[in-house]
Amino acid sequence: LIRSINDPEHPLTLEELNVVEQVRVKVNDAESTVAVEFTPTIPHCSMATLIGLSIKVKLLRSLPERFKMDVHITPGTHASEHAVNKQLADKERVAAALENSHLLEVVNQCLSARS
Repeated sequence: LIRSINDPEHPLTLEELNVVEQVRVKVNDAESTVAVEFTPTIPHCSMATLIGLSIKVKLLRSLPERFKMDVHITPGTHASEHAVNKQLADKERVAAALENSHLLEVVNQCLSARS
């Protein structure tokens, strides 16, 4: 579901940039949980929150509502790892971000298929 998400700054997918890798995705159907670790391309990537938000939105739109999602940065790979993870884990902040029309447009561009 997430391998084809487009990077917001590069003409490549998150999989092509090794931002997302299958080994860092854990799905537990019995417990209805999905955990995704993503690795920003550089330790000071300014798009880390947007990438995490794009992954979260793709999962929210694709999976049944019963699933609880945990999207976070691979430990030790980003300078603001704690702050980004805190934002991504906060349902109210995610909902508020998605009410921002410009931000939602950027997320939708990341999720749209490349032509």
